[in-house]
Amino acid sequence: MEKSLEKSASIWQAFKLKRLDMIDCHSHLALSEFDRDRHDVIRRARKAGVESIIVVGQDIGDNHRVLSVCRQYPDVLRPCIGLHPDQFSERQQAPNVEDIEAVFDLVRGQQAAIAGIGEVGLDYWSVKDPDRRVLQRHFLSRMVKLSLELDLVLNIHSRSAGHYTLDLLAENGAERVLMHAFDGKARYAAEAALRHGWCFAIPPSIVRSSQKQKLARALPLESIALESDSPALGPDRNERNEPANLACSAEMIAGLKDVDIETVKRITTANAKRLFGL
Repeated sequence: MEKSLEKSASIWQAFKLKRLDMIDCHSHLALSEFDRDRHDVIRRARKAGVESIIVVGQDIGDNHRVLSVCRQYPDVLRPCIGLHPDQFSERQQAPNVEDIEAVFDLVRGQQAAIAGIGEVGLDYWSVKDPDRRVLQRHFLSRMVKLSLELDLVLNIHSRSAGHYTLDLLAENGAERVLMHAFDGKARYAAEAALRHGWCFAIPPSIVRSSQKQKLARALPLESIALESDSPALGPDRNERNEPANLACSAEMIAGLKDVDIETVKRITTANAKRLFGL
């Protein structure tokens, strides 16, 4: 642990004089895919201009791992605690009451240390059973209420459930919302951004995704943030993604919006800092 903390300090010393201008609002850097070279991944991110990286949890075990990893790099990584909606998939045993309450208890206990609640949401691609979808929706509704009570950001997943997720969030009065890798219709996103002020994070896969390009065109820059979703959603689907690739997203968005890349970085970073209180 001491060596890891020393590495974190060395990263900050090496790059504290460099202008850092991007924030990765959704990543999975605590996963085992990064155990071998996490320090180098963070170093490359810093060198590419990434100031902070939000790391999300997927279940109670992963949440504890996220907290541990983020403590090793306190100047760079910010933890979120959640329960990924694919945990409700019929391919496995659904989370029981104890599993769910453990997540709620951990959020409350770590309120001062975490950047938000996530990853949470709806996933109708992996969850087909109507009863399992009801469980998903009930859990997300409770998480919205918790986010309002504790004034925390919701880091939201919505695969194949775009407008259903937006509708549920609106019905429950969600306020501080980051929509991660939204795959629904661009007009739904634009309406939600305008009506509720929610932010939509764009991953590096935008360079190969017509849907993400359409999303970026439809949204004002003031409603866009950057994310990596590392190790997924990179510019090359066959390679492990990492936060340094945020530059790909920023460059693509700049081209789509016909603005310079520094404008994209400045506005998306301001959006993220305002949302997460960084």
